[in-house]
Amino acid sequence: MLLPRLPRPRSLAGQLFAMQAVLIAVLVTGYALFTYLNDRSQARDAAGRQAMAVARSIADAPSVRAAIRTPDPTRTLQPYASEVQHHTGVDFVTIMNPGGIRWTHRDPARIGEHFLGHTARALRGESFTETYTGTLGASVRAVTPIHDNGRIVGLVSAGIKVDTVTARVQKQVTTLLGVAGGALALGAIGTHVINARLRRSTHGMNATELSRMHDYHQAALHAVREGLLMLDGRFSVALINDGGRELLGVSDEVVGRSVADLGLPAPLTGALLSSAPRVDEVHLTATRVLVVNTSPVSGGERRGTVVTLRDVTELQSLMGELDSERGFTQALRSQAHEAANRLHTVVSLIELGRANEAVDFATAELELAQALTDQVVAAVNEPVLAALLLGKAAQANERGVELVVSDDSRIDDGLLPPSLPARHLVTILGNLIDNAMDAAQGSAGARVTVTACTDVSGLVLRVADTGAGVDPSHAEAVFERGWSTKPATASGGRGLGLALVRQTVRRHEGTLTVSQAAGGGAEFAVRIPLPTVGAAASAVPETEAALSGVQA
Repeated sequence: MLLPRLPRPRSLAGQLFAMQAVLIAVLVTGYALFTYLNDRSQARDAAGRQAMAVARSIADAPSVRAAIRTPDPTRTLQPYASEVQHHTGVDFVTIMNPGGIRWTHRDPARIGEHFLGHTARALRGESFTETYTGTLGASVRAVTPIHDNGRIVGLVSAGIKVDTVTARVQKQVTTLLGVAGGALALGAIGTHVINARLRRSTHGMNATELSRMHDYHQAALHAVREGLLMLDGRFSVALINDGGRELLGVSDEVVGRSVADLGLPAPLTGALLSSAPRVDEVHLTATRVLVVNTSPVSGGERRGTVVTLRDVTELQSLMGELDSERGFTQALRSQAHEAANRLHTVVSLIELGRANEAVDFATAELELAQALTDQVVAAVNEPVLAALLLGKAAQANERGVELVVSDDSRIDDGLLPPSLPARHLVTILGNLIDNAMDAAQGSAGARVTVTACTDVSGLVLRVADTGAGVDPSHAEAVFERGWSTKPATASGGRGLGLALVRQTVRRHEGTLTVSQAAGGGAEFAVRIPLPTVGAAASAVPETEAALSGVQA
């Protein structure tokens, strides 16, 4: 059995429109009702004032007092009352004697009859108004005495029927309702226009859907590990997630600030400020390698830019290690090819009966390879660095460059702390050696000299070459991404190695410098503080003091 489908809640724009329409209707209706009651009260007061003015004018007229003195006041007063009634707009004018007997009336047949209404206050000399139902129906009337030489010789009553007052109010109310209806229509049209724009902005969603979308938005924003950055049309930060703050190394107070004020590297700032989209651009910060993608927000005018950031620092380190391993593999392949040639030579010498020459030829090659291995292992007991140096030595030999490990080199196994992974040293030393081989290749007596040791400052790595050297004016520029003396490759990979070296050194709070080598080329020096070295250096004086105390 299918359950009846519940109606979808009204959209937020529809709810606001309904609320505003009801509010306007209530306000207009309430104002109309208040105005109607107020106008009706004011109309009755106005009718009373009008009737009182007419009655007093008649009571003060000398001709009226003169007519009262005659034997037949009706003959003079009836025409006079009719004329006053016609010109003043009142519904009746009744002139009577102090006893309430009418001298005039709108209906001549009622002349001589007793006046229907109150006259006691008028007989005491007061003028008053009241609403009373007489022969013409309910009316607002005024009653005032007629004085003659200090005596009350008659009474005058002028009145306006309540129906007439109501008719006047109804005309005003009709006009008011027309104005109120127009105001309601204009308000409804204006509300509809505003809510139509609101409906487009909210995509017709109701308050519950908007709230749910906001919750989903916040959850997704903080769950995404990649960096997300949204810039407004003025390139100010409109939104940034936790990953973006971590990757850019900025604080929480960046929303509303311009990208140019975040203290980011100039190339990265330029990419974020560019109006053109960027696709998978590699940029370096102080400690990270970031892949940046930017996409303008569509919508007619420029509304902003969406920026995504991916951290590929570890990937770049692994790629460096992979390049080293690939070079080592290529060197081994070349050595295998050369070994095959040498083996054929040894076999041929044996076949020619020259066994002694064959033995001398074979052992000479083995002694040379063993001497290189012994030299590297004796200087560097750390297995990863030793393997790197052996591989680079073979690679340098293939390129016609001699790689020498200096006699000052000494790194024992276990000296490096866990905070300095071996792969980071591969990134540093591998890129420095590759850069040195590029510089030395083709020069006379091409040589790369590597020094790896420790001193009181920590780990020291030096790589010197016999190349053309580095211009002192470029001593800082060589570490920028993209700087290279060689033409860029199709992939744009030139100029990244030294930038990665500096980034890795900075991550371990070390220093990287370049100077002129003794042989005329360039010498790159890396110093990285090691806690174990500092502790050992500080322990020496304490040990000596302890020994001197024992001897004493």
